[in-house]
Amino acid sequence: MTTTTQPKPPRSFASDNVTGVHPRIMQAMAEANRGAARPYGEDPWTARADELLRREFGQEIVPFFVFLGTAANVLSLSSMLRPHQAVLCADCAHICVDECGAPERFTGGKLLTVPSRDGKVAPEDFRRFLRDLGNQHHSQPAAVSITQCTEYGTIYTPDEIRALADFAHGNGLYLHMDGARLANACAALGCSLREITADCGVDALSFGGTKNGLMFGEAVIFFRPELARHFPWERKQAMQLYSKMRFIAAQFAAILEDGLWLRNAAHANRMAALLAEKAAAVPGVRLTRPVATNHVFATLPREAAERLMRDWHFYLWRDEPFEVRWMAAFDTEEADVLAFCADLARAVG
Repeated sequence: MTTTTQPKPPRSFASDNVTGVHPRIMQAMAEANRGAARPYGEDPWTARADELLRREFGQEIVPFFVFLGTAANVLSLSSMLRPHQAVLCADCAHICVDECGAPERFTGGKLLTVPSRDGKVAPEDFRRFLRDLGNQHHSQPAAVSITQCTEYGTIYTPDEIRALADFAHGNGLYLHMDGARLANACAALGCSLREITADCGVDALSFGGTKNGLMFGEAVIFFRPELARHFPWERKQAMQLYSKMRFIAAQFAAILEDGLWLRNAAHANRMAALLAEKAAAVPGVRLTRPVATNHVFATLPREAAERLMRDWHFYLWRDEPFEVRWMAAFDTEEADVLAFCADLARAVG
């Protein structure tokens, strides 16, 4: 009998979306796979997931499930603006840098960006765009979009989010939050999901699952019911209405039921903190950003980074100045961190 050897999976600190699926999530999907169920979200799993989202975010929310984070962002933003309007965001925002122009293509609106400070923005950054309000020659600001936690792993405090919400609402704008890694922010701040969204004045949220142990699926959550009025049809037009919705909903029910979402995120944050501590102790390695969640940014000799990438998968983040990104996930083990940092020391030395 001939046996085949499976290729060894690459060891990775590239992202929390290159991981496998949490075993509890796989179990939930297997349980949802028994027999038939009504389609398009008219099933018990979706009803339970909706109930749990309302428990976490507030009874007044209107939740929907979609496949992808990009879809969650684009569709939530499209509910806030018309084609002649604009979204104000950081220059490093995922909607601006990593979504291939999808927000502008599918909303028809424009993204207006400002420089960030380690991923964060503040109300004063956007005041200059208010001069365009009422000017028919310029895209009209309709919403502010922030990412929590940011693309650099930094965190907005509840007070900072409230200030952005007050600025937006005081000028007739909405506040959107890209919460692909909202769980990591909650774990770092010691806040509930509601305390850094609904209680701070967020109007619409893209709530991530894929980066926290799910196989696929994100939630769009509206805190203003009027924004959800046309969403069922917009979701269908955007090809995000899944007939077997139970397989997205079952995952969210499983991760929300007993706090798995928070345990996964807290573990990823702890592993990133350990990675930062051990990497910073290697001569020739310097951390370049604050480490608050599961992101670690560093600089080291380029040749050392390239040597390290022969055995480990991670991203070269910037060329000038040279910077790399390492990320921990729900399934990162302490042994992974120690092995990586040992190889890092050898590569640098």
